[in-house]
Amino acid sequence: MTKKFIPFNKAIDLTHTEMLQRSAEFYEFMKSRRTIREFSTEEVSQEVIDNCLKTAGTAPSGANQQPWHFVIIRDSSIKAQIREAAEEEERNFYAGRAGDTWLEALEPLGTDADKPFLEKAPILIAIFEQKYTLNDQGDKVKHYYAKESVGIATGVLISALHNVGLATLTHTPSPMNFLTKILKRPEGEKPFLLLVVGYPAEGVEVPNIDKKKLTDISSHF
Repeated sequence: MTKKFIPFNKAIDLTHTEMLQRSAEFYEFMKSRRTIREFSTEEVSQEVIDNCLKTAGTAPSGANQQPWHFVIIRDSSIKAQIREAAEEEERNFYAGRAGDTWLEALEPLGTDADKPFLEKAPILIAIFEQKYTLNDQGDKVKHYYAKESVGIATGVLISALHNVGLATLTHTPSPMNFLTKILKRPEGEKPFLLLVVGYPAEGVEVPNIDKKKLTDISSHF
C-alpha cells in the first residue's frame, strides 16, 4: 500500500552567510534575463528542453492536480499557421481593440503586429491551462486554482530556460483560441501563453528599461 505521506528530505542545509550569498547571486543571474524579439535559427537540444519542462512540472499546484500541458512546436508549417493567426489578432489589437492608453504603454517597447519570431525561433512552447480533465469513465474532473498553478509553472519554466542560456519571449495574442484548433487540444484546455524559445540573434538589442525598486514592490508588517 502506498503511503500518503513520506519524510521530507531537505535538499540543502546552508548557513546564513551561504544563504545570503546564494540569494544575491541568484538575483544577479535572474536580473540578466531579458525578453528578446530577435532569435537565431540555431537548433536547441530536445534533451535540454525536456529537462526544463520537467523542472516546470515540479511547480506547486492546487490539490496537486498539475493542470498544465506544454506543446512543443518545431514544425515550420505549424509555426507558419500560428504566426498567421496570431498576426491577424494582433492587427485587430493595434488597429483599435487596444485603445490609446494601452498603445501608449507599449510604445517604448517598439512592438507592432508583425511577429516574425514566431517562425524564426527554433521552438515555440504553447502552454495550456487545463480547466478540467476526463476520468476513465468520461466524467469531468474540475481543476482548482488552475490559472494560478499554470502561472507558477510558467515562471519556473522561464527561469529554467534562462538557466541553460536560452532566451524567451512571452507572447499573448488575444484571443488565443486559434492555438486550441491548430494544436488539436481538447475542449477542457484553454491557451494560457505562447513562449518563444531559442538563442538570441547576434547583436540583438533590448529596450533600456528598469525594474521597480524593492521598496516599490514589497512592504513589511
